[in-house]
Amino acid sequence: QLQLVESGGGLVQPGGSLRLSCAASGFTLDDYAIGWFRQTPGKEREGVLCISASGGSTRYADSVKGRFTISRDNAKNTVYLQMNSLKPEDTAIYYCAARNTGRSNRLACANMDYWGKGTLVTVSS
Repeated sequence: QLQLVESGGGLVQPGGSLRLSCAASGFTLDDYAIGWFRQTPGKEREGVLCISASGGSTRYADSVKGRFTISRDNAKNTVYLQMNSLKPEDTAIYYCAARNTGRSNRLACANMDYWGKGTLVTVSS
């Protein structure tokens, strides 16, 4: 079964950090661009970060630049989202998604092929 599973969400105080993981099973991530997205009730889903299959290119939403970092470990078939200096407005369900681009450096985080079920991040004191 092909799937993505997010983990690492939870409750954190403002200014704190969390690291989310996105693990693939049933397929290898080597050929896939990976995106992290987030959504809160009543709002449209927002693209947060994108990393190319090669890992050589990344794109960050302005709202998270300087605070969030995306990385990938293809040997572990996992992509990570390191979130620092968290703010209450970062509270959301975070999803990872994958799109087959071949082993390219192309940033392609639209029309994704696979989605995880999400993990909840709550930033609150």
